[in-house]
Amino acid sequence: EEGAVAIIVNNNPETVSTDFDISNRLYFEPLLLEDVLNIIEEEKPDGVIVQFGGQTSINLAVPLARALARRRSRTRILGTPPEFIDLAEDRRKFAALMRRMRIPQPPGASGYSFEEVREAAARIGYPVLVRPSYVLGGRAMMVVHNEDELRDYVRDAVRVSKKHPLLVDQFLGRAIEIDVDAVCDGKEVLIGAIMEHVEEAGVHSGDSTTVIPPQNIPAEVLKTLEEYTRKIALGLDTRGLINIQYAVRHVHGGRDGKQKPIVYVLEANPRSSRTVPYVAKATGIPLAKVAAKVAIGRKLADLKVQRPSIRHVAVKAPVFPFLKLPGVDSVLGPEMKSTGEVMGIADDYPLAYAKAMEAAGNPLPTEGTVFISVAREDRSRVLDSVKKLGQLGFKLVATEGTANDLRAAGLEVTTVYKLSERKSPDAIDLLRRGEIDLIINTPSRDLEAPQKRDGFQMRRVAVECQIPFLATIEAAQVAVGAIAAKRQLAGKPFPVRSLQDYAAAGKKAVAAR
Repeated sequence: EEGAVAIIVNNNPETVSTDFDISNRLYFEPLLLEDVLNIIEEEKPDGVIVQFGGQTSINLAVPLARALARRRSRTRILGTPPEFIDLAEDRRKFAALMRRMRIPQPPGASGYSFEEVREAAARIGYPVLVRPSYVLGGRAMMVVHNEDELRDYVRDAVRVSKKHPLLVDQFLGRAIEIDVDAVCDGKEVLIGAIMEHVEEAGVHSGDSTTVIPPQNIPAEVLKTLEEYTRKIALGLDTRGLINIQYAVRHVHGGRDGKQKPIVYVLEANPRSSRTVPYVAKATGIPLAKVAAKVAIGRKLADLKVQRPSIRHVAVKAPVFPFLKLPGVDSVLGPEMKSTGEVMGIADDYPLAYAKAMEAAGNPLPTEGTVFISVAREDRSRVLDSVKKLGQLGFKLVATEGTANDLRAAGLEVTTVYKLSERKSPDAIDLLRRGEIDLIINTPSRDLEAPQKRDGFQMRRVAVECQIPFLATIEAAQVAVGAIAAKRQLAGKPFPVRSLQDYAAAGKKAVAAR
């Protein structure tokens, strides 16, 4: 559309196999500095856009700019300048920018030995999120709750060295995680969407179920998120896409004893994220297309793109490969495990969530038996969800500890044995006999506890028998509403409308506004 020749470098033929006409030329080459420089030497392009290839290509920005300068090449990096990409990626530089902008960040530090990491964790306060530097997908990332867990982690999971420090951050428990995708042209900022994570902070963003628009975020917090997004995008001189991850946590506000929400920025990525296709389909705004035009110099004002008004709800759900990977635990955490994602879209949240679960291969039942086995600290929080399932006519079965707490709350529950008790019937017996239709299970934090081993085996059997399971309290809370919405359909198919219909409704709302 802009009259430019587009050349794509991609090391994965599958990602462009369905879009053969998206570029003038296509190179299947490794995304390594030497290979990219060879292509530049051959093609002599005016510029290179690095923000559409994920973390792999954004890591090339600084070394590529230096190599081009040494060669006195006329080719330049288009979009966000490399020095600002480095600012966003460098932990200390970005933290300094946030302090200048007075935007809260969780306390963090880094260490080059176990002693340094231990001192940092003690200073910050447990629990802490620990991770190696320079990794993708949250690999080897973990929440540790005490010094013994930290020692085991450093001994078994990572290699700390002078070249690769270990990063330590305060873990924001009971916090809602937020993703924001935006496009900035250096002067104006277009917020594509604010996405609320269903799971609490601590689950990798790629594994989280997310919803557009947010369902549980107060208006004043949304306003703060928009303000911070604009300040960060402009502070990083963003020219194109930026993804920012936040956590919203309630803290005591002082003398009145009331809690107030605090918005923390976790990280900013000056590139496209995996959520961009989801945002584009949910809102009708082609974010990647807008960002590409901005990267080559167009202004948002000239493109006449407005933030949509969303009258519907879109839920993104991850797709996991557990069925094909024997021995892998399906419990979610900071390390990413999903290999894809789907979207459910509807006029209301419960139905959109139900559609997303169906598409992800985790369809929610509308009747039958629910098995509940949750960690002690989660039992009070799961109570409302289990009560509603009982009211919907589901039979409730649970392991002894969970069952006792549910009975104490006035619920009728059948007790089943744990695997470690070696009595029948146990949870595995019921699963294999097809007597369980839904599982609510949260893992024990005690690494040596028999119930942790029981939970692992149970989750594996659930995967093999393709029984839907909910591994977080937040997912259970949303799922109950989705089950009720499915029951109202009385066996009829999900109502279906085209994406274009939803987008048109949003445009009408913008015009009316």
